[in-house]
Amino acid sequence: MSEPIAFSLPSDRRTQAGEKRKPLRAYERLSPEPLPPRRPDWLRARIPTGKAYLETKSILRTLDLHTVCESANCPNIGDCFSRHTATFLILGNICTRACPFCDIRNGKPLPVDPEEPRRVADASRRLGLKYVVVTSVNRDELPDGGSAHFAETIRAIHEIPGARVEVLIPDFLGDEDALRTVLDARPDVLNHNMETVKRLYKRVRPAGRYERSLELLQNVARWTPDIPAKSGLMVGLGETVEEVEELLRDLHAHGVSMVTVGQYLPPSGSHLPLERFVTPAEFEHYREYGRSLGIRQVASAPLVRSSFHAEEQAGQIVFVS
Repeated sequence: MSEPIAFSLPSDRRTQAGEKRKPLRAYERLSPEPLPPRRPDWLRARIPTGKAYLETKSILRTLDLHTVCESANCPNIGDCFSRHTATFLILGNICTRACPFCDIRNGKPLPVDPEEPRRVADASRRLGLKYVVVTSVNRDELPDGGSAHFAETIRAIHEIPGARVEVLIPDFLGDEDALRTVLDARPDVLNHNMETVKRLYKRVRPAGRYERSLELLQNVARWTPDIPAKSGLMVGLGETVEEVEELLRDLHAHGVSMVTVGQYLPPSGSHLPLERFVTPAEFEHYREYGRSLGIRQVASAPLVRSSFHAEEQAGQIVFVS
C-alpha cells in the first residue's frame, strides 16, 4: 500500500475502445404519481474519500483494471473502496448490449486481453482480498460469450491461498457449454441477476429472456448443487409487490439459494426513469417473504447490490454435499 497514488491509466485501451456514452432514447415514466423532490434519508450513501479509498483506486489504475463500481457508477463505491474491496469487471468495459437501466458503455469491444486474469489475481493479492467478486460486460460477439476468460480468472484467483471467488455472469445467450465452462472452474458462488419482474423484462432487459435466465440458474443448482446459485433484482421500476413475490417464488423453484433486492437509481435522465422509492418496510417484507419460501439468504435493503458485502452473505450459506 506504499505505492504513490495514481489515477491515470498506464495504457490507452479505454480510449481505443471508444468509451463514449451512446445516447439512449427517452423513456416515459409508467406511473402518474410524482416523485418526492429529494431522495429519502435511507438512500444516503457514503461519500467516496479517505486514504484506503485512494489506495484502492491506485492499485486498480496501476494494473489497468476495470470495476463495475466505477463503470456502473455504483452508489456504494465509497464504502467498498474504503474497505479495500471492489468488484472486478472483466472482458473490457464496453458492452455489446445497451440495457436502459445500466450506465456501462455499449458498442464494439476490444479483443479479449489474455493477461487480464493474472492482473485481477494480482490486484486481489495487493488488496488483501480473500473473497473476490468478478463480473463482466456482455460479449455476445464471442463464440463462448467470454466463458473461458471467466474460467481463467477463477483459476488465477484460486491460486491465492484461501481465496474464494464469486462470479456474476451474463446469460451467454443460453449456451449451456459456456455455463459448464465457468462451473468447471469451480467458483464458490455463481450469480446471475434476473434484474426485474417478468412483466417488465422487455422494457428493462430487452436483449434478455426471463425464462432463459431462470433456466441458467436452475442448471447451476442441478449440475453443481455444492455451488450456490445466486440472483438479484432491482425495485422501483414499476413492479408491484405481488410481481416481486412471484419472482421470488420462481427463483426458489429454480434452486436459487441467495437473493439480493435493492433500489433502482437511474444513472441519468436518459436511462429508465425511477417510478418510486421503495420503503425500508417493503424491503423487509421481501426479505421475510423470501426466507419463508425457503431461500437460505435474502439481502433486501435500499442500497443492497449484487456484490455489496457479498462475503458476509456467502458466509451465511452452508451447503452439505
